[in-house]
Amino acid sequence: MNTMKNLSEKIVKRIEDIAQPVKIMHVCGSHEHTIMQYGLRSLLPKEVEVVAGPGCPVCCVPAREVEECLELARQGITIATFGDMLRVPGGTGSLADAKAEGADVRIVYGVNNAVELAQKIDNEVVFMAAGFETTAPTTAAELVSNPPENFSVLSCHRLIPPALEFLIKSGEVNLNALIEPGHVSTIIGTRPYDIFSEEYGIPQVVTGFNPMDVLIAVYLILKQLDDGKAKVQNEYKRAVREEGNIKAQELLKEVFYITTKEWRGFPPIPDSVMDIKDEFSDFNAREKFDIEVGSIPEVVTGCICGAILRGVARPEDCKLFRKECNPTNPIGACMVSKEGTCNIAHRYGSF
Repeated sequence: MNTMKNLSEKIVKRIEDIAQPVKIMHVCGSHEHTIMQYGLRSLLPKEVEVVAGPGCPVCCVPAREVEECLELARQGITIATFGDMLRVPGGTGSLADAKAEGADVRIVYGVNNAVELAQKIDNEVVFMAAGFETTAPTTAAELVSNPPENFSVLSCHRLIPPALEFLIKSGEVNLNALIEPGHVSTIIGTRPYDIFSEEYGIPQVVTGFNPMDVLIAVYLILKQLDDGKAKVQNEYKRAVREEGNIKAQELLKEVFYITTKEWRGFPPIPDSVMDIKDEFSDFNAREKFDIEVGSIPEVVTGCICGAILRGVARPEDCKLFRKECNPTNPIGACMVSKEGTCNIAHRYGSF
């Protein structure tokens, strides 16, 4: 323990020696969890700001896609999804509300459990597949493995690099550097991030999830700024390779095509969402069923989850935070999941 403490103190001292004004964005709920749990922001110089971006996969699912699942549930179709998805708000409620009203909504731990459920019951089963590049290969693997006829997927899978490019180009966040997500990077590798350093001059570090990983990432970013050379550095070499997981990438290409759709808190982001190819249309819930979702009503709650997901606001900026909105009674998506920035801030204190 003392060795780790001494090493962290040395890294913090190095950070202080080369600190300069910088806004570093990370896009991973696990990174935010580590930062908040260990109070890492309090160790950094004031001019070194680390902000959370759209790193929570269920938080990023927009109201329209929740409404698609609600429509299916109202048709009597069995919905299987992760527990975190149940309370994510749509325009007319949540899956938890639908379940309370009698809809058949089941919590599963993965797409394989949803397939097993379809094998056991006669009803149609739709798996609401939320997640980034980390979980999408598991969905693809099931679709190429001849699932039962009464099984289908409503894909809400999203890609991280297009969202980062959108944030960089928008200029809304004024980010200067990026801590890239370790889990996503095990699949896609480090190459997709190269463009952000080459074209926009943004220092980047792919890092792991313990406190030392995050502190080292901050130091490496400051070192790049000090040297005047922006590049992608892989601090997480114990898990991430430059080329990523080739087999997983091939599965994604086989099953999904890339399309443009909105994210929660974002307008449509070009080429940022994975939907199911025509070859697998028998297992695409959007093709298999008659889903008619009209205009989604704007629910005025006072929640600023969208701004928090874009990294331009913090939970404390929301007048509902820790009051009407809390993990027991989440008003917005960022309070629902344990990977959500508001949920994490509620558990571990202020920024």
